[in-house]
Amino acid sequence: MRQPNGSGKVPRFWEYGKQREKHRHGVSDDRGNADCRRARRGDFRRGLQRSIVEPAIAGNTPRAAQNLVIFFRDQDITPEQHLAVGRIFGEPYATPFVKSRDGYPEILDIVREPEDHSPRFFAASWHTDMSFEKTPAMGSVLYALETPPYGGDTMWSSMEAAYAALSPGMRAMLDGMTAIHSARNIYGKQGRYAQAENRGISMKIDTSEEGERMVEHPVVRSHPETGRKALFVNPNYTIGFKDMSEAESAPLLAFLCEHAVRPEFTCRFRWTPGAIAVWDNRNTMHRAIGDYQGFRRHINRVTIRGDRPH
Repeated sequence: MRQPNGSGKVPRFWEYGKQREKHRHGVSDDRGNADCRRARRGDFRRGLQRSIVEPAIAGNTPRAAQNLVIFFRDQDITPEQHLAVGRIFGEPYATPFVKSRDGYPEILDIVREPEDHSPRFFAASWHTDMSFEKTPAMGSVLYALETPPYGGDTMWSSMEAAYAALSPGMRAMLDGMTAIHSARNIYGKQGRYAQAENRGISMKIDTSEEGERMVEHPVVRSHPETGRKALFVNPNYTIGFKDMSEAESAPLLAFLCEHAVRPEFTCRFRWTPGAIAVWDNRNTMHRAIGDYQGFRRHINRVTIRGDRPH
């Protein structure tokens, strides 16, 4: 599979499977996308948990930078161990606006109850975590506690691959541009979760004036470890471009957000109880698929503090 720019490069996603290294060099399914669901189911329960106390898992930190997202199956970890995994990659911190797990402010409790009929599933839109902050999250560690019998997958998109596939003229125009990010459309006073019908019963989500704040980030950011360039815009939190009105920004922003989630840039992961996903937030977008109405889905997230994009 070749990208439109002719580079022949594809997104790389990686799962810790029965073979100690199971690389996901754009393995394609019949739809042509880099599909993580077919990676082998592996039993590395001891391997990951031993690494928490023997920090050998630190050897996987380059995997997250090189492959964007890595996966582990069949884990059984405590909240303390979940935080320990996060600390291998950086400093965990609390997520604003959304209630954390009781007793663990640095663990976001993501749950959807069977009787919750609100139309909005949490994180169901494409986004990059906390891009509305001056220092967005570096990455996250998701751990599945309970999964529905079907549905509830998570998708990731390679923003590096999306950038590389743009024409030279478009890349030249975007380099040096600045985007405006804000949580106002989601967590602001008039945002999505300010509407009673969107709140649901499963999670406590607060809206406030803090959600109205705006920050500036480059449209194209360079990865601090690999130096690779990636688009850094998303439909949830990017509201426009500097020195342009929102109306003027809208067509270009819509094009970039739609371009970034083309099937050949994406990976879709099927959750099972005990599965863990670790991803690099600096060069990806992600979304949860809300196709499991009537079933319970419970996932915990540890978010890792990042730095200022450049």
